[in-house]
Amino acid sequence: MSAEAKLREDICTLAASMFNRGLTSGSSGNISARLEDGRLLVTPTGHCFGRLDPATLSVIDADGRHLDGDAPTKEVPLHTAFYETRAAQTGAVVHLHSTHSVALSLLPETDPDNMLPPLTAYGIMRLGKVKLLPYYMPGDPAMGDAIRGLAGKRTAVVLAHHGPVVAGKSLEAACYAMEELEEASKLAILTRGLSPKMLNAAEINGLVTKFNVDWD
Repeated sequence: MSAEAKLREDICTLAASMFNRGLTSGSSGNISARLEDGRLLVTPTGHCFGRLDPATLSVIDADGRHLDGDAPTKEVPLHTAFYETRAAQTGAVVHLHSTHSVALSLLPETDPDNMLPPLTAYGIMRLGKVKLLPYYMPGDPAMGDAIRGLAGKRTAVVLAHHGPVVAGKSLEAACYAMEELEEASKLAILTRGLSPKMLNAAEINGLVTKFNVDWD
């Protein structure tokens, strides 16, 4: 099996896993992954994560131009912005409409510069600071401009009233970080108003240093 064929299979397998566990529903969500020659494999528009076909995944170039396969997701600007601004660190991007991260984006007490309270080590290790971006109409190219405005300083953002977007070095890393974001958001909501004990500054700094976390 070629590297491209395996990546196609892996995208569909991981997408189905997330769909089956309720992390996204209907035809929502999209995934992209970069091939060795710089082209991107992208999940097509209007397709359910639970029933993706490796043969019909969209292929686009680094500028977002459609080269092959079914028509790509309208959220391509979100993906290409991460590849542009975090080229060395990004091999895949995942965007979902997962419930708890969206819910956290709606609460007025949520810190837009750092959405997740420091409740767990893995929330910090896998995500760093998670930026809350304002609402944009789905498909609006301005979402990509908002990602570029972060100048590569964030691996994860949440679009208010919409959903999270996470970049990772590999497809698996991006999917695992996305799942961590959803679980951390759920934990933040469950403990809100209960005065939970959080990691202190020294503990956070230890994780940031040891795991080279984006925390500026």
